[in-house]
Amino acid sequence: MALLHAQVAHSIGLNDVCDCLQLHHGALGEIRGATPPSRNGLSHANKVRSADMAEKLFWSVLDSLGQSSPAFLRGKAGGRAHRFKVPIHVVDTTVIELVANALDWARHRRRKAAAKTHMRLNLQSLLPQCVIIDTAREHDNLRARELCAGIKEGEIVIFDKGYIDFDHLLDLDNRGVNWVTRAKENMNYEVLEKLPVQAHPKILADEIITLKDSKKSAPEVLRRVVALVEVDGAKREMVFLTNQLLWSPNTVADLYRCRWEIEVFFKQIKQTLQIADFLGHNANAVRWQVWMALLTYVLLRYLRLSLAMEP
Repeated sequence: MALLHAQVAHSIGLNDVCDCLQLHHGALGEIRGATPPSRNGLSHANKVRSADMAEKLFWSVLDSLGQSSPAFLRGKAGGRAHRFKVPIHVVDTTVIELVANALDWARHRRRKAAAKTHMRLNLQSLLPQCVIIDTAREHDNLRARELCAGIKEGEIVIFDKGYIDFDHLLDLDNRGVNWVTRAKENMNYEVLEKLPVQAHPKILADEIITLKDSKKSAPEVLRRVVALVEVDGAKREMVFLTNQLLWSPNTVADLYRCRWEIEVFFKQIKQTLQIADFLGHNANAVRWQVWMALLTYVLLRYLRLSLAMEP
């Protein structure tokens, strides 16, 4: 409760949290007889109480809210994804800058420290489906399999080129999962077939390709779509990869643009909740605070849905 309060009140330190809860000890006592924490008590809990508890609490609450209101988990896709009737997942990561001289465990450059939050977001409900909180040292593609493990056959996943692992893409193919990503600049490939693009003015190329000299396992054929995409008011050429050979090239480009929704999600979390000033410097405290920020987001979204459904 103290950490949820810190999120809503944007508390910037342990004294801020404890003093405010002490002022509202009467209201706090109505929640299972809770009492305001002391500064030392809250600091100790941040250090020794495993953040696995916060993770389990988050998924338990999300599951409970979904059981009481299935529409909350189901959601409704808008924009370019509205015509798809299957779940669409977006995978991405956000970096949380930390104080380097206080958090040696998160140091990834000489004078920088950071934590990474890898996430799979459901595009229809805008709710997290998989979350991994770790340091910024690891490359994104090392977490790709873990993030996509729960995606079912026929569903769609979208991710940036940082998550490309061709062996993992082959695994997604074998599981019947449709995926869309951006191509790496140094990709060595051979064009097997060029598809017509005259009907799509923003599509520059649509090709069936195979990778050349690949030392690792990879999909036998891939589809490469080159399109003009508007970024910050200017036209920019982008190259997309997918394993779906039947979609129109516009659909491939439009689906990747849906990836922007997770960027909006991260921006919203960072601007409206408290994951800039941390209440503890150890890895456990940082994980606790990030999980509580996500839980606060879920509770606020559910409250919004509940108020909208009231007559």
